[in-house]
Amino acid sequence: MTVQQNRELIRRFDEAVAKGDVDVLDELCTQDMVNHALAPDRPKGLEGTREFVRTRMPQFQADGWTESVLVAEGDHVVQFGVRAGTWRGGPFLGFDVNPGPYSRDVAFCYRIQDGKIAERWAMRDDLTMLRQLGAITSQH
Repeated sequence: MTVQQNRELIRRFDEAVAKGDVDVLDELCTQDMVNHALAPDRPKGLEGTREFVRTRMPQFQADGWTESVLVAEGDHVVQFGVRAGTWRGGPFLGFDVNPGPYSRDVAFCYRIQDGKIAERWAMRDDLTMLRQLGAITSQH
């Protein structure tokens, strides 16, 4: 695939996750996709990503890019920018987090294989999000 096709693949993946469209993930990802961003207790392969989109993404209301840059080289794509939305409230990384708006830097890295996402990594500034939502204060 071309670099442009790989960039379009990531755009479509983003769109599917934002819409909660787990059915289209079969088109976009390998069945044995390794999603390094998932908790270890999630199912392996693509099913873990499907489960995350169905059960966890709804907590991130209107989560989306306010800034985004895609850098592609061969079969690797890096997406960096700022994601913002509203946390609906509830547990996050061991903290009971109140609902509210957030904005944080995020980077996703992808490895493409035969036109599908084979691996995905996420680096998120969760500490900033927890501070914005009052879960972490100077007293913690």
